[in-house]
Amino acid sequence: MAKIRIKKGDTVQVLAGKDKGSTGKVISVDREKSRVLVEGVNRVTRHTKAGQTARGSQTGGLVVQEAPIHVSNVAVVDPSDKKPTRTKTRVETVERDGRQKAVRTRVGVRSGKDL
Repeated sequence: MAKIRIKKGDTVQVLAGKDKGSTGKVISVDREKSRVLVEGVNRVTRHTKAGQTARGSQTGGLVVQEAPIHVSNVAVVDPSDKKPTRTKTRVETVERDGRQKAVRTRVGVRSGKDL
């Protein structure tokens, strides 16, 4: 299975499907199923059963919410030019307290700038 390079909070653009071209923020990532939940993308109508809450208010009816989308159908948006890009990690060695320490930063392949 391929490594998922998308994290919660990233701004992504949809590359394929009914919402192609739309952008949104990643709400959650399911690494086992290789799926992400994107805010405002792949919205579906759910029929929920009527019931009552502890306060006595009615619940249920039609609820519109986001459904997961496959990781291969989204790409991280590069903040410099607002276009989709792949990501890679750059490893830098930093000296702290007299010791060498490796620091990893995510970088956009398109521009080479930090994400």
